[in-house]
Amino acid sequence: MNVGVIIASLGRPDSVAVLLDRLAEQTQRPSQVILSMESETDAPPARDYPFEVECIFGSRGSCVQRNRALDRLRPDNGAVVFYDDDFIPSRFAIAGIARFFAHHPDVAGAHGLVLADGINGPGIPHEHARRIVDTADAAGDPEAVAILARTHGLYGCNMAYRVPVIAGVRFDENLPLYAWLEDLDFGGRVPGPLVHTNAFCGVHCGEKRGREKSGRRLGYSQVCNPVYMLRKATLPRQVAVRMILRNLLANHARLFRSEPWIDRKGRAAGNWLAIRDLLRGRVDPRRILEL
Repeated sequence: MNVGVIIASLGRPDSVAVLLDRLAEQTQRPSQVILSMESETDAPPARDYPFEVECIFGSRGSCVQRNRALDRLRPDNGAVVFYDDDFIPSRFAIAGIARFFAHHPDVAGAHGLVLADGINGPGIPHEHARRIVDTADAAGDPEAVAILARTHGLYGCNMAYRVPVIAGVRFDENLPLYAWLEDLDFGGRVPGPLVHTNAFCGVHCGEKRGREKSGRRLGYSQVCNPVYMLRKATLPRQVAVRMILRNLLANHARLFRSEPWIDRKGRAAGNWLAIRDLLRGRVDPRRILEL
């Protein structure tokens, strides 16, 4: 099975270069690699890879950038994997994706194991992330294909889908910029089972550059986007409520002991702006463009 790779990136050319180097070490080469960026300043230095790298440019935003790439995906790809630009995959990842879908013809999409995740901390440096992955890879290809759990959506840092199944599905561009929870919204509109598997893995560095420019915007999205998705029926009610409460509690509990990489005061303010708009009946994910 041919496996294409889509990477949406903004302001992290060095991270993209590291990811491309890891893709060049794959035991099965990706059939197509698409980098979707805002401008040429986001692109890593040009070099030769054992696969074609297509760079496309346009307006910023996780959803719109991924959609542009989907429009360029070739039909000979049986599967596509979406990698965050700060993800370091195992060198067996592409082969594992192809093998997994071959073993599970009924599954529409899957996300792999995250060996370490820097998203909730200060981030994991590239060198450390590579060492973690290299240690796991030293044992060789595990040839795993197990389904670990059924899920309502996939974790966007390393999620793979069958291309024919998502032919008519696109990311919701009403979720602008960082597009909080866009991966779950996308999965909620894909027909067929979504699962967590051990067939492919890697490390999510949780790079902070280009991620949180405004705590108010992200805080607004933390309340608004789950409500928006609940109304669309792409997120179960209990999951939406749990996410909103968890973020409200975290932001307010750490208001005066904020982590250096998180704007807790801004997030808390954004939470309350969204609650106010919700009570007024005008909550809209696009409002973060005004904040």
